[in-house]
Amino acid sequence: MWWFQQGLSVLPVALVVWSAASFVFSYITAIVLHHVDPLVPYISDTGTIPPERCLFGIMLNISAFLGMATMYVRYKQVYALNPDKFRIVKLNKIGLTLGLMSCFGLCIIANFQKSILYYIHVVGACLTFGVGAVYMLVQTVLSYLMQPEVHSKDIFWIRLTVLLWCCSSIVSMFVSSVVLYSGLYGTNLVQKLHWDPQEKGYTAHIISTVSEWSLAFSFLSFFLTYIRDFQKISLRAVVSVHGQTLYNTPQSFVSDEQTLLVAGSI
Repeated sequence: MWWFQQGLSVLPVALVVWSAASFVFSYITAIVLHHVDPLVPYISDTGTIPPERCLFGIMLNISAFLGMATMYVRYKQVYALNPDKFRIVKLNKIGLTLGLMSCFGLCIIANFQKSILYYIHVVGACLTFGVGAVYMLVQTVLSYLMQPEVHSKDIFWIRLTVLLWCCSSIVSMFVSSVVLYSGLYGTNLVQKLHWDPQEKGYTAHIISTVSEWSLAFSFLSFFLTYIRDFQKISLRAVVSVHGQTLYNTPQSFVSDEQTLLVAGSI
């Protein structure tokens, strides 16, 4: 059995690989068609013009679904390991809520392009990466609370390092973007897809774009830390048939009818 076939480790692997591929394929397509500059464009700029916009949208929508599945399994795993610890259970629920909000933001990014509906796109980015960073913080705290019984110290420090990487990227991108779009370097820069290195604001633009790529991959890297955890977990569906037919008649129910038709368990 290959390592990614153990338990549900295929979920975080698929999430990271598919999401990274959505960025890379859109970037390559946009570069080949000369829609953006080769040197570190905004990720969103590589998904602005057809046909890469179509590819970018559909792949990120699938990433959002994989993200929701991964976060839900993580939620079930933490709960199963700590059913009687109130603080961990409460934090775990908060983490799931934040994670689902982050995935919803990713859907917004995928379907509302930066050059068309800029402010909605920004809201999606804030949900994805801003709320996503808080989700990472919650999971890092959970890793701390579950050591050494469940987690080793190593995984806590790894997650803390990735969290700090993510937060530093957010700060760098925020500061450089504020400087870039302050009006000092012109207006309508949101629509600008090609930059000349001699232009004013080019340095701030590069810092902003590099920070965005760094932020995206720091976010994805956090889910790589789930692989070993997910190798030790599986989900199964228990199906109970209430009758011999699918007609809604009293004769169709068996005497030992069970109250649950489909249940998920770990």
